[in-house]
Amino acid sequence: MTGYPLDPALFGKAAIAEDTATLNDALVGLMTGLPEWWNVGAERTREARRLGEGPFPMAIKSPRARTILITGRDGNEISLRVIAPDVVRGVYLHIHGGGWVLGASDLQDPMLERIADNTGLAVVSVEYRLAPEHPYPAGPDDCESAAAWLIENAKAEFGSDVLTIGGESAGGHLAAVTILRMRDRYSYTGFRGANFVYGVFDMSMTPSQMAFGNRRLVLRTLDMQQFYNAFLPTITERRAPDISPLYADLKGLCPALFSVGTSDALLDDTLFMHARWMAAENAAELAVYPGGAHGFTLFPNRLADESGARSEEFLRKVVG
Repeated sequence: MTGYPLDPALFGKAAIAEDTATLNDALVGLMTGLPEWWNVGAERTREARRLGEGPFPMAIKSPRARTILITGRDGNEISLRVIAPDVVRGVYLHIHGGGWVLGASDLQDPMLERIADNTGLAVVSVEYRLAPEHPYPAGPDDCESAAAWLIENAKAEFGSDVLTIGGESAGGHLAAVTILRMRDRYSYTGFRGANFVYGVFDMSMTPSQMAFGNRRLVLRTLDMQQFYNAFLPTITERRAPDISPLYADLKGLCPALFSVGTSDALLDDTLFMHARWMAAENAAELAVYPGGAHGFTLFPNRLADESGARSEEFLRKVVG
């Protein structure tokens, strides 16, 4: 992990540790031959993930989790999954990944427990509506509604109105969109920090997205194209700031940590967004993990431990 100036050696094969290379080979094996979600249907694939079928292990559910129900801007009901420490120092609004199509707020409880226990933040994970049943702007609208609810209710609900935000993959995208919407629609710039983990910031496709190809290392170029088409079925202008936050005015935003592995098709998204965040005069940190594949934080491995510790350190620092 590093900050600018970047060391070119981070991106070479020699920098990839043996255990990381072994994990990547195993991931390719696990992904090869799996049915494509767009062929078998999104709901069937979601159910397979819930059952632990495929590359992801069955999710362990936290006995500490509770649910808060709020009303979204469309009048829909939104579930907020809460895992809180004994003493709350603030709130972490978490947005899960899964390409806006897969994933759920209850599929990463152990990670959210660790964040809560190691930072003192009550973790609030949003169960936003998924594509293709609910394409853009449903998911972003639900995340906006969750943020607006927390701004009004966090102090009464958790004893603190100190807010942070973050997410992985599509969750990183939705976290960035939420920060921008809160600034532009609510004049709220109070987030203390943003934790972006291999986020998607350009849906017109960065060079690393287009060049990654079809090696089944979790996220291929084809996968991204299918996710984008499901989320944005009628939208051809994909550089609009509410869709691709890389193209937004980024002035006046909170400190951010950008994390990514070098074997991730979304590498450029993180590198570009980190640079633009800094160029807009916002504080930003960059953590680059040699050989890390997309989703590497979701599997037991050394890089995941390092990334988790770095994210937790960042969140503790910005809360103060």
